[in-house]
Amino acid sequence: MSGFQTQPVIMQIIPELGPGGAEQGCIDIAAELVRGGAQAIVVSNGGHRIHELERIGAVHINMPVHSKNPVVMWRNVGALRKLINRYGVNIVHARSRAPAWSAHYACKKTSAHFVTTCHAPYNISGEAKKFYNSSIAHGERVIAISNYVAEYLRQHYKLDNRTIRLIPRGIPIEKFHPTAVTPERLITLAQEWRIPDSANIVMLPGRLTRWKGHMVLIEAMERLQKKDLFAVIIGSDQGRTEYRKELEEEIKQRGLEGRVRMVDHCNDMPAAYMLSTIVVCPSTDPEGFGRVPVEAQAMGRPIIASDHGGAQETILRGQTGWLVPPSDSNSMAMAIEEALSLTPTQRSMLATRAMAHVAENFTKAHMADRTLDVYAELLREEFAPSNGNRPFHGNQEQPIRMS
Repeated sequence: MSGFQTQPVIMQIIPELGPGGAEQGCIDIAAELVRGGAQAIVVSNGGHRIHELERIGAVHINMPVHSKNPVVMWRNVGALRKLINRYGVNIVHARSRAPAWSAHYACKKTSAHFVTTCHAPYNISGEAKKFYNSSIAHGERVIAISNYVAEYLRQHYKLDNRTIRLIPRGIPIEKFHPTAVTPERLITLAQEWRIPDSANIVMLPGRLTRWKGHMVLIEAMERLQKKDLFAVIIGSDQGRTEYRKELEEEIKQRGLEGRVRMVDHCNDMPAAYMLSTIVVCPSTDPEGFGRVPVEAQAMGRPIIASDHGGAQETILRGQTGWLVPPSDSNSMAMAIEEALSLTPTQRSMLATRAMAHVAENFTKAHMADRTLDVYAELLREEFAPSNGNRPFHGNQEQPIRMS
């Protein structure tokens, strides 16, 4: 491939297009690229969100990039290289470890730049695992979604600020805003959850996996012994039926059947946040970022999270929420008690601070702008829009640096 096209071609690679935060970020960036006049290509093993890419005008290409099988990964190298040459791809952006290996080698012998995003501090249980994880550190630029993740990259893969770019995840604040939720949506959800009128609701959103800390909330609910307090656990077990049964048995043994609800899925999370009195994230393992604390704050809801990982960067301690020791149900119960005791004025002040905090730091627009800045930094030139939309551009003089 010689030279650049009038507009850039960006290929993102992600294992599958499911419900996660990495997938949402991929779709958001594809939409922004198209809006700016660039060509957006997404390579994945498919998923129920392909139609979202088609709707925004992005190209989706099916490939088994989810596979960790070395033979399949090696085949993907050749297939990706053919796509790079066919579409004249300027930048390949890998968002997961297995596809990052294939993309890394596919970019060799082409003029395409290679970018990665590290979404989590991946577990290092030995040299083999450390080597496998290292694919995410091979990018010319490596995007870290939090300072916590950036420190992981510095410590284990010796990356420095010349390579790392800090870009927190962003949410659509036009969707996650109290005024965006109609009373009808609240009524529908309240009836579905069978929550008594005027009850206080503690909500824990997140897939049913052990490290999300569901047991911590259940133990805290037993400690509180408040008949007007209900907990709603929202999340699919994604096939982890044994863990779901374990939680259900724990709820029964502690006599909490009437006060703890388990909801398989919720299609209207903004309404769910609005119904809640308090949102909790009692993760026992640190999260790289964590969208729930940000979404809860955007909705003006008090948030209580474990004091580690990305939550330490998204929650203003004592101003927009509480950070409690991980796996400590007593501290969780005390924080819930404190949040319930807020006066209407205190709750309103907390909501105002939280919403302003998110609007200033964690919007989809901020994430998109900074990501496009990274692309433009590598391409070393600006691309003017071919229509009246916002141009694809970047600030070459002041690239995004770690704070």
